[in-house]
Amino acid sequence: MKSTDNVPEETRKPSGNGLTLGLTVLCAAIGGTFQYGYNISIINAPTSYIQKFINDTYMERWGTGLDITEVTLMWTLIVSAFSLGGLFGALLAGPMSVRFGRKKSLLLNNSFMFAAAVLVLTCRVAKSFEMIIIARFLVGMNSGVSMNVQPMYFGESAPKHLRGAVAFSSAVFTAFGIFLGQVVGLTELLGSERLWPYLLASNALPALVQLLTLPWFPESPRYLLIDRGDREACLQALGRLRGGEAPVLEMEELLQEQQMSAAINSGATSSAKTPWSLFKDRNLRSQLKTVMAASSAMMLCGNDSIYFYASYIFQEAGIPPEKIQYVTIGTGASELTASILSNLLIERVGRRYLLIGGYSLMSCWSIVFTVALSLQSRKVTGMAYLSMVCVFSYILSFGLGPAGVTGILPAEVFDQTARPAAYMIAGSLMWISLLLMGMLLPFIVNGLGNFCFLPFLCVCLVSAVFLGFTLPETKGKTLAQITAAFDKKNQGKMNEVPEVMTGHDPLNDLYQLGKICSFTPSTHDPDLDHKAAE
Repeated sequence: MKSTDNVPEETRKPSGNGLTLGLTVLCAAIGGTFQYGYNISIINAPTSYIQKFINDTYMERWGTGLDITEVTLMWTLIVSAFSLGGLFGALLAGPMSVRFGRKKSLLLNNSFMFAAAVLVLTCRVAKSFEMIIIARFLVGMNSGVSMNVQPMYFGESAPKHLRGAVAFSSAVFTAFGIFLGQVVGLTELLGSERLWPYLLASNALPALVQLLTLPWFPESPRYLLIDRGDREACLQALGRLRGGEAPVLEMEELLQEQQMSAAINSGATSSAKTPWSLFKDRNLRSQLKTVMAASSAMMLCGNDSIYFYASYIFQEAGIPPEKIQYVTIGTGASELTASILSNLLIERVGRRYLLIGGYSLMSCWSIVFTVALSLQSRKVTGMAYLSMVCVFSYILSFGLGPAGVTGILPAEVFDQTARPAAYMIAGSLMWISLLLMGMLLPFIVNGLGNFCFLPFLCVCLVSAVFLGFTLPETKGKTLAQITAAFDKKNQGKMNEVPEVMTGHDPLNDLYQLGKICSFTPSTHDPDLDHKAAE
């Protein structure tokens, strides 16, 4: 590998201030994970108006109306279409990101949003509530793609010391989307009976902003080098993202990863793994189990059910019904505040402690919330206010860790060839879990009543314990170091594998080489080695 002994100091570090990287994050996220948060939020305000539209349309077609159960069923289809579309989008994200690249996949993804906007704007003229179902399915596809491709794009574009903060910005924009959707959904703005189609179509504006701005920014340097084999384009993209020349230490790390991928693929340009091949890869099984558990827990932990209970809790606390919509905005503001705080802490505290700490806090608050709901039903004074505290605290705990750290993990623990398949698997589990929660939550609430948070308590406790045993810290580490940390945590299990089963695996040899090199330059200057370690 090329020595850096004679490399000028200014080429070892980015010479700019990271403005290009910051603008890239902004333009990608405004049409990416922002859309996910925005679209799960704006559907709440016009619920009664859409249900009335369904009933009126059916009455005009068939001369008879729907009963409450049938209207609720149609509404459930509209809500579930979003999750189902998200599942399809998650499965589509992997092939799209490999074939078109990270940036172009995000740009093409906007076509789903534009088509959905046309459908909801014309559904009244066409007198078809089925168009809303199709539109929400397309919006879900858009969110499914962006929730997978955007963290991948950020994780591959950010420098190692900012990788967590940049990737965590996906969660910040999701929370901002939830908050802004609650604001735009106020009856004084677009949340009225006359304007609800424009509310549902307003998601086309962020898509348009991304379509006009993102093409001016670079593609993922890792994708350009490892997937396309274009070293010159990689150097240009890396230089633009770092505000100067491409840093030598970072370029050597990319070249090391390219050599690993090329060796696995017999010298050819790396080919992406499929989900099935990733499941069969014994070397990555521990990483895959950890990511799958974290992705499932994120949607099964009960955060959405808190939003379900919020209006009831605020009403019981004595807030006038006409003012509840304004107080509900506080829930979105809480998650936004927590995500911003976590974004500032992630490179100091680390991923592992934020994730485990978030689930541990949620476990505690679910116990307090269960006690408060039980005592509130017995008319104990002050319990409604304690329940309000639990609502905001639960959301803050979720935003502090699980909301953002979960999306970072596949980008950090898998190499370039496995990353798209890992995001496909993780994204599919997230959307399947969200779909299950949407269908099961009413039965959980009706069946368990004030104890409905006990299942979520179990999910949070099991998640905290499991991740505590399986997830190593990934902050500021290279892929080889993270892989070594997973191997160390699973060393007992690995020692039980018969030698004949392990055989001679070139990937293991390359990981060992990576551990020795640690992706640092071939120099013996102790000061330079110390900088590389940082």
